Amino acid sequence: MDISKYKIGPQSDLKLSKIKTSDTGQFGEKDEAEKHLEENIQRMAGLQSKLYAQNKYAFLFIIQAMDTAGKDGTIKHVMSGLNPQSTQVHSFKQPSPEELDHDYLWRAMKCMPERGCIGIFNRSYYEDVLVVRVHDLLKKQQIPDELITDNIWKDRYRQINNFERYLYENGIITVKFFLHISKEEQKDRLIGRIDDKAKNWKFASADIQERQYWDEYQRYYQEAISETSTREAPWYVIPADKKWFARFLVSEIIAQSMDALKLGYPLVDEAQKKILMEFKQKLLNNEV
Repeated sequence: MDISKYKIGPQSDLKLSKIKTSDTGQFGEKDEAEKHLEENIQRMAGLQSKLYAQNKYAFLFIIQAMDTAGKDGTIKHVMSGLNPQSTQVHSFKQPSPEELDHDYLWRAMKCMPERGCIGIFNRSYYEDVLVVRVHDLLKKQQIPDELITDNIWKDRYRQINNFERYLYENGIITVKFFLHISKEEQKDRLIGRIDDKAKNWKFASADIQERQYWDEYQRYYQEAISETSTREAPWYVIPADKKWFARFLVSEIIAQSMDALKLGYPLVDEAQKKILMEFKQKLLNNEV
């Protein structure tokens, strides 16, 4: 599948309103997409095994979205076949007092995946150019007044780009997903959480409050994605009104991103092969 149509180019003139949230690509049926999702899950598992054995690279997958867009479900379904021993999932919520005493990238840096591992961020440091901006929370981050200038968001985009380039140059490959949901679909999902007793626990009044800032979030997401989609750390905008398509597309992008590294198991030289054969013979002869 050609995933390039969902990839945002560096410094692009992104218009989220022009990207169809109900797009289902080449799939007309849910069953067909889910079949390909299962194939990709197996494909990812094999690639993860090579990633771990090679122990040179790490992957960081960042998932950002409006409420109800399917971040948790995407992680649950797409990552279901990964080995939990080398997979780390981190959810970023409201920062703690300790985190507020550090720079905004500090808590993310603590959670970076080790070489050979996959890291998944459910939200991320991008909240610091989104929710912090929407709700004017810079003062709560204890930043000195003289450093809060009109250029602070441009400065943060530059800092994030530099940070992600640093990760790339140290073997941590960052791929970022924005699950793009329509306001109407979000309304239906919120009502569904109210109507379904099994989902009542998922409903939060904060979701309704944040919905009032829909236009601001769309504008700031649009700007942040445009400013921080780079060759080293690209953004993909994922149509998310149809959960089954969003999950397939994320799995396809992850599989292709991992496959692009040409991962492989470490090669064994002739001397090591000789030692292995000697041990095999000892085992066959019951000598050990």
